[in-house]
Amino acid sequence: MALSRAERCVARLLRLLSRACLALLALVARGPAPPRAVPPPGHPLLLLPARRLAARLRARQVTCVEVVEAYVERIREVNPLINAVVKDRFEEALQEARQVDQLLSESPGNDCLEEKFPLLGVPITVKEAFSLHGMPNTSGLVNRRNVVATSDATVVSRLKQAGAIPLGVTNCSELCMWYESSNRVYGRTNNPYDLQRIVGGSSGGEGCVLAAACSVTGVGSDIGGSIRMPAFFNGIFGHKPTTGVVPNDGQFPNAQGVRTSFLCTGPMCRYAEDLELMLRVMAGPSVDKLRLNEKVSLEKIRFLCMDHDGGSVFVWPVDKEILQAQKKVVEHLESELGVQVQHVAIHKMKYSFQIWSAMMSSKDSDGQEAQLFTDLLGDHGKPVWPLWELVKWLVGMSSHTLPAIALGLTEKVMKLNPGGNAKLVSMGKSLQEEMEALLGPDGVLLYPSHPTIAPKHNSPICMPFNFAYTAIFNVLGLPVTQCPLGLSSEGLPLGIQLVAAPYNDHLTLAVARYLEEAFGGWVLPGKV
Repeated sequence: MALSRAERCVARLLRLLSRACLALLALVARGPAPPRAVPPPGHPLLLLPARRLAARLRARQVTCVEVVEAYVERIREVNPLINAVVKDRFEEALQEARQVDQLLSESPGNDCLEEKFPLLGVPITVKEAFSLHGMPNTSGLVNRRNVVATSDATVVSRLKQAGAIPLGVTNCSELCMWYESSNRVYGRTNNPYDLQRIVGGSSGGEGCVLAAACSVTGVGSDIGGSIRMPAFFNGIFGHKPTTGVVPNDGQFPNAQGVRTSFLCTGPMCRYAEDLELMLRVMAGPSVDKLRLNEKVSLEKIRFLCMDHDGGSVFVWPVDKEILQAQKKVVEHLESELGVQVQHVAIHKMKYSFQIWSAMMSSKDSDGQEAQLFTDLLGDHGKPVWPLWELVKWLVGMSSHTLPAIALGLTEKVMKLNPGGNAKLVSMGKSLQEEMEALLGPDGVLLYPSHPTIAPKHNSPICMPFNFAYTAIFNVLGLPVTQCPLGLSSEGLPLGIQLVAAPYNDHLTLAVARYLEEAFGGWVLPGKV
């Protein structure tokens, strides 16, 4: 998949501009500071997976009030450093914990409780873009700073009905369309492994709060990697389910038109075993489509591996440590399972960013246009003009972030080439057919979660298209699990994407559980 001479020239120019941008950011920064992580969690209750925590609660080995108090104390300890929880409901959570303890004291047995309330007493957090009754629901948009949810999103309601106790809502990027979680309402969220680094987006607050052991499990959404990038940058597990299985209702902004096929709501967890537990609850009656009850024989899985996208001119090369981590996975699978991992080269993946952008702005089968991002920025009020907002931003008068303004400008540019977009949409549909045929009923693809390890704050503006490594799978409709693979030489999380054909979520979840056991999974931040 060699690049043409013209592509090589464009790639060199773009990377030169990116490096110049990064150098400028370094110059205007306040000065170098040593990496600083949050202190590791001290309370043993903070280190239990949801399933085991719920079992201990049902066995009356610990009270729910003790559990919730431990998490409240942890949030109060580290949230001033990471700014992940943007609004808490600690008093309500403690009241709900007392109700759980009362229920447990009056219940004759555990079996019926586990079936009816699989998450009974388990503290969770929720991305602020989802409605959680009594909590703000701004999605980082200043125009919505006074909006308070009066009901629960469908997945939030299901989790609460299963016994989970929400502790609060977490930060996201403006309108959930950027991979650094920073906005004009709540400010910026910092990576728990290095406070100078990003947490990803748009579910960045959720990824951060889980990695910092401030919550057991969480709720995220993903239209271009918004679950998987934060999961990668924060060293946790995140799952983008097969399209259309988990309801998206009750979040802002919700998808319209063709984007309803791309947006996915899914679980984010520190422990791989909790992904399936969360997914069963969140999917509700549709969970049977995912075949989670089928036993998976890892030795019978056809493993495929692709080290990079083939050399997109828009995207940075994959970091050597990420490639090394992926190579170790391949070697482990081959030596321990006795499988042969097939290395593949899929030519169209080189155009991932272009395909995603074209498909995101295309019409649906009924001819309905995709909703304009500039309309969302105005929140159905006064129209937002990106060029004017850029001028205002330069003099410090805009209420929007620079990435949001840039996306509005990009949206305008995309509409200037309808013929080219149509070809890219056609290429995307062809790639979808190719990927589904390649994966088949028993295939799992190993693919980088991102080309770089968690960059420093503001750096994504200099490498804006790197999200293509996750975004392509949204428009292809494939289930993907991000799996952590330990820490880099700088103490930052590494990871890998596990991709399967539609409705084969059970395969990627099974491989994630195996890799967690083999490579250690989530690593405590601040651990010396």
